[in-house]
Amino acid sequence: MSKLWSGRFAASGAQLLDEFNASLPFDKKLYEEDIKGSIAHATMLAKQGILTQDEADQIATGLLQIKQEIEAGTFVFDIAHEDIHMSVETRLIDLIGEAGKRLHTARSRNDQVAVDFRLYVQKQNLIIVHVLEEVIDVLMSIAKEHTNTLLPGMTHLQHAQPINLAFHLLAYVSMFKRDIERLESSYQRNNILPLGCAALAGTPHNIDREYVAKLLGFDSVSVNCLDTVSDRDFALEILFNIATIMMHISRFAEELILWSSYEFKFITLSDEYSTGSSIMPQKKNPDVPELLRGKTGRVNGNLIGLLTVLKGLPLAYNKDMQEDKEGVFDSVETVYMSLNILKEAVRTMTINVGRMKQACEVGHLSATDLADYLVQKCNIPFREAHFITGRAVAHAEGLGIDLSVMSVGELQKVDARIGEDVSEYLSLVHSMNARTSQGGTAVSSTCKQIEIFETWRKLRH
Repeated sequence: MSKLWSGRFAASGAQLLDEFNASLPFDKKLYEEDIKGSIAHATMLAKQGILTQDEADQIATGLLQIKQEIEAGTFVFDIAHEDIHMSVETRLIDLIGEAGKRLHTARSRNDQVAVDFRLYVQKQNLIIVHVLEEVIDVLMSIAKEHTNTLLPGMTHLQHAQPINLAFHLLAYVSMFKRDIERLESSYQRNNILPLGCAALAGTPHNIDREYVAKLLGFDSVSVNCLDTVSDRDFALEILFNIATIMMHISRFAEELILWSSYEFKFITLSDEYSTGSSIMPQKKNPDVPELLRGKTGRVNGNLIGLLTVLKGLPLAYNKDMQEDKEGVFDSVETVYMSLNILKEAVRTMTINVGRMKQACEVGHLSATDLADYLVQKCNIPFREAHFITGRAVAHAEGLGIDLSVMSVGELQKVDARIGEDVSEYLSLVHSMNARTSQGGTAVSSTCKQIEIFETWRKLRH
């Protein structure tokens, strides 16, 4: 079969070259974007008098028929056509003849693939944002029910201070909100039309790039054609944004794994999103969060892979850039599935409120409150108060009790300046609710955070 670009060549390429050179097995995913971009291009060519209106109409009708064939599964993908662009154009010529040969006027595969890939990435940006919003909604729904649920806040994976479960979940809402903001920032920054740059230097044809941008939903056109055909920053950005989302998912997944263990038992994962062991019948394994944690590695690899491909490329387009799509496709599919299954695993899990409260009663979570009490009530410098509190903790350890339930008498053995009202300050609930500073874990502060996030969500619709 003669290739559309074969005029300069005296001999056909080897079959092995066809297999090595072709991107069709994976870039056929871009068929919808390719057809959309080609219809816009033909529409503009007719408007500018470069094509007749009849030719543009034939092209649009033929391209829509090809779209139907692909979606019906009757389209024949032939690896000899190399990529989705040549596959569509070859079929178009078969369907409508001479008019199909005119479609490629004033464009190159370089700007064609750039517009197809950019359209795909822009669409996926919006889809991922939508799924992130759904995850946030689930977390917010749970948070509103658990503003009073005590939970041990940790640093270094050691008990630190009492917080509430809502406060903990809102930390992940904050992360996913930033992820949305990054995706939307990338969308705005990259909503620029590449088409019309041709191979690298523009075209002598009297085209109207602004018109094509409007047809395809871009905000503007690119400024420099040499940069445009070789620019894959938009692909790097979605890979980075997905890697960051997956990092946040992985952190949450790690906590779900820990929390579902017998050592913690803070949550019970639904049977729908758990698996068993092939040999140990008692096992209920947290495979969903483990896979979420593991899949973070593959999206990190996709980001590093594309950075490595691009790092030494001279301007403008190089065939190396054919390696830009598979990692993006894989990362998009991975984050989409990961967010959806995380949403369902969290929505269906059982929260063991009593076990969380019980865990707060060990580890001396109100130790900082004793130090604050000594500063505020006894006018003791913080560094000295810190030392006294350390002695109190050691004394509680010796008695085999938690600091939060230590009697006033025992505390006064550590330091006589401690007053009778100290027990109130060592209460776990008091400790949590004392942190009323903006962004703190007090129930009042947590509820304000919920209001802030709810207002943000409402403003998005």
